[in-house]
Amino acid sequence: MTSTGIVLAGGRSSRMGTAKAALEWHGSTLLRRVTGLVGRVVDGPVVVVRAPGQALPALDPEVEVVEDPREGLGPLQGLAAGLAATADRAEAAFVCSTDLPFLHPAFVRRVLRALDDGVDVALPVALGYPQPLAAAYRTALAPEVARLVAAGQLRPAFLLRDHAVARLDDAALLADPVLAALDPDLASVVNVNDPAGYQAARAQPAPEVTVQRYGVLAAQGRRGPRTVRAATLAGAAAAAGLALDRHVVAALNGDQITRDGELPLVAGDTVAFLAADAGG
Repeated sequence: MTSTGIVLAGGRSSRMGTAKAALEWHGSTLLRRVTGLVGRVVDGPVVVVRAPGQALPALDPEVEVVEDPREGLGPLQGLAAGLAATADRAEAAFVCSTDLPFLHPAFVRRVLRALDDGVDVALPVALGYPQPLAAAYRTALAPEVARLVAAGQLRPAFLLRDHAVARLDDAALLADPVLAALDPDLASVVNVNDPAGYQAARAQPAPEVTVQRYGVLAAQGRRGPRTVRAATLAGAAAAAGLALDRHVVAALNGDQITRDGELPLVAGDTVAFLAADAGG
């Protein structure tokens, strides 16, 4: 099943007092982090839904931005806009809010996998609560979601009531051994709603990742893999005693070649640094 990602960024953030999308996260922003993590898993583009005229922080050039045509109607209106923008390009969409700093690609992958034949929505019921903004939806639901919004039925419950929903409790989610190993506490669904929550989340240590130098870089520094804490590629480079300049590139998990310092990292990642001008 082809998939895409939809990240809702147009909320009013009344409790936070400032736009969550632009909140700093280890030298990057919450929105840049969440879009990057979702983008690792889905086949198609990641689409950010913003309020009309809303300013957004810098994003990966491959991320698309669409405007919610009607402000203030809540997440179902944002879902309608996102599904309408992706329905002709993918069968499924992982939909989340911008305030999930601990989202793990393994969680996204597990939820999308539950959207099998006969299922319209894969809904995590994690840590005791339904998580409609960390869920997977068939993009064919776009007309139905638009109809609900037009009728003033603005709660996700109205959509879930009339469609086939696979509910994934903690046990069902953690039956995935990869997710159980990398996000055993299901922190993927922990959001930040107010300044105190944001500060508490930001104070937590960065994820543990493995870094290693290769080629001529190995001769210039510590050899062999080692574990460091880093939430971005720039953080991992700094921990390895390197700078991401034109002479250095990184391979994330053995395949993605990049020097994007804001590329988000999660627990279990491996970053190999190579000399760009020496072929490693």
